[in-house]
Amino acid sequence: MAAKKEHYVNNKEFLAAMTEYRNSVLEAKKAGKDKPPVTDYIGECFLKIANHLSYRPNFINYTFRDDMISDGIENCLQYLDNFNPETSNNPFAYFTQIIYYAFVRRIQKEKKQITIKQRMIQEANYDDMALQPGEDRDFKNQFTEFLQRNTVVEEPTKKKKKG
Repeated sequence: MAAKKEHYVNNKEFLAAMTEYRNSVLEAKKAGKDKPPVTDYIGECFLKIANHLSYRPNFINYTFRDDMISDGIENCLQYLDNFNPETSNNPFAYFTQIIYYAFVRRIQKEKKQITIKQRMIQEANYDDMALQPGEDRDFKNQFTEFLQRNTVVEEPTKKKKKG
């Protein structure tokens, strides 16, 4: 029988590191000092979780994956103090959820930007475009038709308010 493969983040070690970090933060608050920096191990865990989550099928094909990973790590650091080892003993799940929703927010932002760019292309006044040397009016018309034919404008879905 093969040995069980170790997961990329050891949850027990991660919990111990988070507990230790939380205790050092509480001690610093009592002493009136600044919050201590996050340990390398905790930062490494955030990076591993974000990287592995970005390889899931629902996130893999985005061109802005690096931005998604950065947002996820930033949110982990932002909400680091909210993790309480007394109420939960699974920091891996806690921070995976934070990163997941950071990814979803980044995708929504990028889709809005893509929609804005496509709408600008579609509504642009191409008569104001300057022709380059060697181009004629036919090229300009072909280019305009190509852009308008090949841009798919997706309207962002708006949530209906309950009330």
